[in-house]
Amino acid sequence: MARPVRRFPIWTQVGLGWAFVERQTNLWKRHWAWAVVWLVYGLVNTLAITFIAKQLAAEGIVKGRQADELMLFLLIGTLVWAYLSAILDDISLVVTWERWEGTIEHTLMAPVPRVLHLLGMSLFGVLHAVVRTLLIFAIAVPFFNVDFGQANWLTAIVVLFAGSFSVAGLAILAGVLPLLYPERGTQMSFMVQALVLLVSGVYYKVDVLPAWLQVFSYISPATYMLEGIRGGIIDGKNLADVWSTLAWLALFGVVLIPLGLATFAVAERWAKKTGKLKRQG
Repeated sequence: MARPVRRFPIWTQVGLGWAFVERQTNLWKRHWAWAVVWLVYGLVNTLAITFIAKQLAAEGIVKGRQADELMLFLLIGTLVWAYLSAILDDISLVVTWERWEGTIEHTLMAPVPRVLHLLGMSLFGVLHAVVRTLLIFAIAVPFFNVDFGQANWLTAIVVLFAGSFSVAGLAILAGVLPLLYPERGTQMSFMVQALVLLVSGVYYKVDVLPAWLQVFSYISPATYMLEGIRGGIIDGKNLADVWSTLAWLALFGVVLIPLGLATFAVAERWAKKTGKLKRQG
């Protein structure tokens, strides 16, 4: 049984959490080809979607300021989604990674508090997402004539930081699915990610969704992240202008992270009791 976090000195806790960051980094180094695949996929997705705005401007369907705002709208949407999907993938597939590597029993039976394990994986997910998204941004931006003169980068960064906690909590909840359903859990976690993509206004405003789908957009933290980041970069809003967005993201983080950790702990005990740890999908 894992020892409670409070029994470890604080620096030991930090070291244990960071150990999972290092381990996941080494796994990605070993599977570097997949890292390249997902980087290229994210880049191509960003270019393909943003070129739509360029085509509409070239055909005169949108003009002037409207064309510039549409291009920024799509560019920001694709970049934020590249960031969010990297976090959701890395954290929600924590159990799947262990099964692939054949280490699930060793990891979940080791005397390491589960909270440190999951927080370490969450930290890696955020760091990995930052690196991948910055690379995509650096490569994609030269393809388009975009003006960031009005952008308030502080607002965008603060919103991104605040939203990362809530998305990590959602990813931990999604990571419970492969634990409960070894045969179908990984597919189900990707379905959660697809639902977030659909309802959060990544490529369009949530206003165009049917009323019943808009309900889900209100409970997706990604909706508020996109709204706040676009407000900061496209409209130049300052932190005071997006305080309600930050408040919602903080609330999501306060609810989703403890809920995710608690749910994972319950699911882990059940999986150990029923012998589902070693089963493969």
